[in-house]
Amino acid sequence: MREISLGLLASLFFAVTFVLNRSMELSGGSWLWSSSLRFLFMLPFLLLIVTIRNGTGPVFREIKEKPLPWLSWSIVAFVLFYAPLTFASGYSPGWLVAGTWQLTIIAGVLLAPFFFVKRQTMYDEQLIRQQIPVKSLLTSLIILVGVVLIQLPNAQSTDVRSFWLGVLPVVVAAFAYPLGNRKMMEICGGRLDPFQRVLGMTLMTIPIWLIFACYALVTVGVPSSGQVIQSLIVAISSGVIATTLFFMATDRVKDYQGKLAAVEATQSTELLFAIMGEMILLSLPLPGPIALVGIVAIVIGMSIHSMITAKEERKKTPVAA
Repeated sequence: MREISLGLLASLFFAVTFVLNRSMELSGGSWLWSSSLRFLFMLPFLLLIVTIRNGTGPVFREIKEKPLPWLSWSIVAFVLFYAPLTFASGYSPGWLVAGTWQLTIIAGVLLAPFFFVKRQTMYDEQLIRQQIPVKSLLTSLIILVGVVLIQLPNAQSTDVRSFWLGVLPVVVAAFAYPLGNRKMMEICGGRLDPFQRVLGMTLMTIPIWLIFACYALVTVGVPSSGQVIQSLIVAISSGVIATTLFFMATDRVKDYQGKLAAVEATQSTELLFAIMGEMILLSLPLPGPIALVGIVAIVIGMSIHSMITAKEERKKTPVAA
């Protein structure tokens, strides 16, 4: 259950992303600046943390050994995750983006067969393909129903183009984040801690974010002071604190697909935090009845995930004589 607690805490800090990204869009800020500034601001904080812990050497050694896998999967995990999210914020409220983002829970479960785990046999060590955890998949479908319900009112009140521009990018992000995260765990093989892994992935994507920033500078000009400050808050809260907490949780359960799905399901609480944040900071009204039913379904699905994980842990814990 400790991993789920870490996931819940990470969700609280992740929710800042959805609220402030929407705030920046409403104030006229470009999504290009919102996405690039977050990672450019993250870099010095991560460098400081890892340097203090004397951990920069292993990061550069790991990158030097496998530069292409590091580059490609870092782009998937960070660029294909965050750029679509900030883009979608221009077309949907933060809570709606956060709700659609819960599809990442389904994605995490469905991606299981793409990964292998080492198992010691009587004669040697073998790589065994992971299986889709059926219980986790069925529970995740409850969350999927919730996502559909919260989208229904939005689909009825907006034009088709705006609706899909606010949904499709989030679907891409929902699959990219768990795929990139899991592939990077596989590449690192437990040799780097979460701070080191986030630093390495950030370093590998900095050239992409610089291209984003240069394009933004040419097309929309310099960001406002408000966008800079809010991007800094997002970088610290979501980029450094939340990402590290979430990576810590997933690292602990990376070889157990059911537990990993449960940790990824804790992200559903981002929706609740995002709703409360937007109601307080942006004075948005409470979602309508259908959307509220969807929110309840998402929370129920996440709770069932947690109960299944707790039950599995109790079965594996030896009973004292």
